[in-house]
Amino acid sequence: MSVKMAANKKAKSEAAHDVKDLSLAPQGKGRIEWSDGQMPVLRTIRERFEKEKPLKGHRIAACLHVTTETSNLVRALAAGGAEVALCASNPLSTQDDNAASLAADFGMKVYAIRGEDSKTYYRHLGQALDIRPTLTLDDGADLVTLLHKERKDLIPGIIASMEETTTGVIRLRAMAKDGALKIPVVSVNDAHTKFMFDNRYGTGQSTIDGIIRATNLLLAGRTFVVAGYGWCGRGVASRARGLGAKVVVTEVQPLRALEASMDGFEVMPMADAAKIGGVFCTLTGNKGVLRREHFLAMKDGAVVCNSGHFNVEIDLEALRGLAKSFHAGVRANVDRYELKDGRSIFVLGEGRLVNLACAEGHPAAVMDMSFATQALMAEWCVKNRSKLKVAVNEVPLEVEQWISKIKLESMGVQIDTLTPEQKKYLEGWEEGT
Repeated sequence: MSVKMAANKKAKSEAAHDVKDLSLAPQGKGRIEWSDGQMPVLRTIRERFEKEKPLKGHRIAACLHVTTETSNLVRALAAGGAEVALCASNPLSTQDDNAASLAADFGMKVYAIRGEDSKTYYRHLGQALDIRPTLTLDDGADLVTLLHKERKDLIPGIIASMEETTTGVIRLRAMAKDGALKIPVVSVNDAHTKFMFDNRYGTGQSTIDGIIRATNLLLAGRTFVVAGYGWCGRGVASRARGLGAKVVVTEVQPLRALEASMDGFEVMPMADAAKIGGVFCTLTGNKGVLRREHFLAMKDGAVVCNSGHFNVEIDLEALRGLAKSFHAGVRANVDRYELKDGRSIFVLGEGRLVNLACAEGHPAAVMDMSFATQALMAEWCVKNRSKLKVAVNEVPLEVEQWISKIKLESMGVQIDTLTPEQKKYLEGWEEGT
């Protein structure tokens, strides 16, 4: 490599930002400020961080969906004294005006462009790691995976990583089981303040929002197939039913299938659901959930989408093999695959996260709790690094209780407190019937 080429490569790596268009910043700033108004818990943390600077001297590489809500998390971390570099965790989840505002109005290192190709995506991950982080935040575990595969020299300097998604936690637990994990990880995804609210209420609402924005379909009376009945699947199924859809759930875990059935949903294998579904949404964290045999069974006009983190849940390669023609963008974020027998199957958002590819992602009010957990766990990891194990660690209960308390106060909700007699009863064992 020539000296000039090496210099250009180094300059590109050290660029302060890589966004689509800085002129979009005014629009993005307005949206960031709007979200800030819906995130009182995170705002409370940011105000304290500004005074106490608990993250001073630390560097945080964050691989997250570059949304307005994420912007307010990054602002809180920076207020705490951290140097932050942000890159996208999914090629179609970046809001370009938001990324522009982070760079232009808040001086952030941000590397994210909606629709970026795979090469650019991984270059951006590398640029985030170039700050030599002491902490990382991940949404899908791509950053941690890259760290372990190609940037091993950075591992000794990292205190911990925090993972936001079910998909990412699955990957990280597999790494830990194989002995490949070399840093402590905190599963923010498994915090009650995350999965019970973000996964259920956030994914439930934003997924339906993405489907309707992309298609303008009437869901009432339509058969809506939900693949996976985890917390995300629960949320989507309940909201689809609330709009009048006939909801079918498919599952591989008996306990979840039993729960879905007792929640009043029809449960059946995907092979059967494929024959009757009008809209299909995958939310499993696994690959090949919708496959060749399912496409062959689907009705003409079936709509297929995914709300799991990666686009592997729908076997698009198999669908392309079945199609005699492909029509991109028949509507914004809607592609039509015409099969050889004349049937058409419509895919939303290229099979990527439909709530971010076709809409704006989760409402700020629910991300308030997830990102408050992220921010407080960054502080907790710095203060308690000696307690962390090289494993997938849980969020301490006291952090969750504090977040829930502040969230209730922001909603104007009051709750009871235990009397001295009740506390004594709960702590004792002698008093019975």
